[in-house]
Amino acid sequence: MKLTGYLASALVTGLLVTGCKDTASKPQIAAANETAKSEVAAAKPETASFKIDGMVCPDGCAKMIEKKLSGMDGVQNVKVDFETKTATVNFDLDKLSATDLVKTVETAGDGKTYKVSEVKTGAKG
Repeated sequence: MKLTGYLASALVTGLLVTGCKDTASKPQIAAANETAKSEVAAAKPETASFKIDGMVCPDGCAKMIEKKLSGMDGVQNVKVDFETKTATVNFDLDKLSATDLVKTVETAGDGKTYKVSEVKTGAKG
């Protein structure tokens, strides 16, 4: 009986150690991708800011929207502020439009939760 307990304990410990190594390496890969992305200058730099209704939490909603926008080709920088319910996105107008950003936010999640309003654009400078 003790042998079974030791084996089970060793198996669980092995799984935890292996799982921790995998999650520890993922942020480094993501950080490397973000660094590479930000080094490419936009041909036509543009900034869009807008209000997002429907966010209920900073870690789920705001971070998820920020991640979706950051993953778009042409996006240079994104900041979604849960407290003010706003987003500011620096992007390349040759690759994206403010309409593309709005569609991405409004289709995030279940496609019904988030509504974008008060869209303002201007050249980044």
